[in-house]
Amino acid sequence: MTSSIHDSSVRGFASDNYSGVHPEVLAALAAANGGHQVSYGEDEYTAELGRVIASHFGDTATIFPVFNGTGANVTALQSLLPRWGAVICANSAHINVDENGAPERVGGMKLLSVPTPDGKLTPELIDLEAWGWGDEHRAQPLAVSLTQSTELGTLYTLEELRAITEHSHLLGMRVHMDGARLSNAAAALGVGLGEMTTGTGIDILSLGGTKNGIMFGEGIVTLTDGPADSMKYLRKMNMQLASKMRFISAQLLALYGTDLWLTSAAHANAMAARLSTAVQATDGVELVYPTESNGVFASLPNAVADALRERFRFYDWDRAAGQVRWMCSFDTTEADVDSFVAALIEELAAR
Repeated sequence: MTSSIHDSSVRGFASDNYSGVHPEVLAALAAANGGHQVSYGEDEYTAELGRVIASHFGDTATIFPVFNGTGANVTALQSLLPRWGAVICANSAHINVDENGAPERVGGMKLLSVPTPDGKLTPELIDLEAWGWGDEHRAQPLAVSLTQSTELGTLYTLEELRAITEHSHLLGMRVHMDGARLSNAAAALGVGLGEMTTGTGIDILSLGGTKNGIMFGEGIVTLTDGPADSMKYLRKMNMQLASKMRFISAQLLALYGTDLWLTSAAHANAMAARLSTAVQATDGVELVYPTESNGVFASLPNAVADALRERFRFYDWDRAAGQVRWMCSFDTTEADVDSFVAALIEELAAR
């Protein structure tokens, strides 16, 4: 019987979620499928994952595997807040733009978003909403959430992260990091995972995997005292507790138990750099933000974008401004990039 499934050999640039599963992760899943293991996280794979995570993030780090990124963000933030708590974030943050109100509706928290020029918070921007403590009429700002790398593909330096955590802690707020693309950030900065998180004062982390080659699942990593105490209850309450947790843990082990997280992320970054360089040399298209990880943000006429999209899948970022986003993945090849650039030049020339 001939398959009707779309030809997966044509890779687009819409999202690193579009990529397949890394062969090493598939092998790890298959290996985990033999025999019985205790359910709900009392299995050997989850225990080993805990040891691996401690080796990256320090002895105080504890990982809680969950099903997806939104669940990780909401549950992590809940662990930092009482019912009257609020979270300061960038207005471009995934929790503010792309999670359908889950932090507010499911998590029961208020988001206090601030505009940023590049997707990055600063102590000064945080102060725009860091006020009103003790006022019963205002949701209390008790946490800050930042994304590394940001939704605009930009990166916080270690110094910038330390400035944010020190400022937030002095104000009595704890700091969450959405690390959906943490591996890309670490690869780009040339630093370790722990150096960028535990070492800069982050309290809790949503640890990404699906954007870097695993099939499903993410992790919440508690880095300081406090959040871990409530996590086991919050995870269950939020429907993020997997009965067969070994299959999430086995994937994260394949990624973080070796240097696969680093090599895959570094490759995606390199492909984005290749695409960015080509774009900068092409008349009629300009970069909107610097390419610092695995995303390229560019401006070009909507008609060109629409024509190009008939051949390669990608998203508008801001259609009114003529801005698009192109993402590279662990399986993006140089040939993919070169074919895309050739098609882009062809479409530009046709108009």
